[in-house]
Amino acid sequence: MIDGNESIINFSNPEQRVEDWEFAPGDVIGLDVYVSTGEGMGKECDIRTSVYKREMDMQYSLKSKHARAFFSIVNKQFPTLPFTIRGFEDLTGAKVGVKECVEHDLIMGYPVLTDKVGEFVAQFKGTIVVQPKSTAILCGGRDLVNADGYKTENSIKDESLIALLAKPLWKEEKVKKEKK
Repeated sequence: MIDGNESIINFSNPEQRVEDWEFAPGDVIGLDVYVSTGEGMGKECDIRTSVYKREMDMQYSLKSKHARAFFSIVNKQFPTLPFTIRGFEDLTGAKVGVKECVEHDLIMGYPVLTDKVGEFVAQFKGTIVVQPKSTAILCGGRDLVNADGYKTENSIKDESLIALLAKPLWKEEKVKKEKK
């Protein structure tokens, strides 16, 4: 399941409250980072998206041949994960299929987010797995978690917190060799 109940939100308010939870080995996390030069309050814009996901609990008998062919490929290749229409060989058929599938709630589009006019917005997505002694980036690129590429006017002032963040995430354990 791509969307779960466990999440970390940027701004917490009474209408959008989430339960506290802890990372554990074996967790697979979908990381969605939204960066803006504006206020950081992303809102949907009217630009058409090209990234979709299958709605697992919806069923409908599609009418057009292109939509049925498109939806068949989606069910075979992308049953639970997001996909882009650029990945289909028949782009015309995919666009027709997307339109009919969205109308009948068989697939859902990921919205394109924007901020105020004149502000820049970037959104990065990645998949990370928590292992017993480390983390691994499954997809999304290593630059996603490299903070050197981001510039901000805000900074951490607490020296103890800066020291904590400078420490490695996982302790290195030395492997002892057995004597024969």
